[in-house]
Amino acid sequence: MPSYVAFLRAINLGASRKFPQADIRAAAETAGCTGVETHINTGNLRVTTPLRSRARVEAALERAFLADRGFEVPTVVFTPGELRAIVADAEALATVHGSVAMQYVSLLKEAPAEAARAEAEAASYDGERLVVRGRAVHLLLEVRDSYHTARLGNAWVERRLGVSTNRNLTVLQAIARKWCGPGT
Repeated sequence: MPSYVAFLRAINLGASRKFPQADIRAAAETAGCTGVETHINTGNLRVTTPLRSRARVEAALERAFLADRGFEVPTVVFTPGELRAIVADAEALATVHGSVAMQYVSLLKEAPAEAARAEAEAASYDGERLVVRGRAVHLLLEVRDSYHTARLGNAWVERRLGVSTNRNLTVLQAIARKWCGPGT
């Protein structure tokens, strides 16, 4: 059975969107997933499922999360190979753009149209630049700890490119090491 890595959007923010790791795992199991694991309490999930379509995995998890929580939890799913490629791209971008102090990646539900991709990559501010690779939008920051003041953060990305959730590169690297070893 195939494995997938899922990223949940907008959980554990404020009092009304709590979703503890144990509850996430239980809800994923009700969606028919096995081998369910979580990584830190920010909505990172690994599942094995007989479903073979990313869209079907996302839909099954989203239905289970809505039933469990009573609110929608947009979920973005990748195969382990796709996540390894995103991390490799991120690491290469950091090397090519030597002034990168921090990098965040917005993970998109759907790849953007070419015009939207070009618009995103054309947008830049002092110390901020976006690079779009498929369903991953890399925010390259020249100043450490500047994400919360960045103009091109996930809210900007989501308004222009669609549903997304973001993680910093350190978290994605840790998840890739943990769940996406070579050949998985």
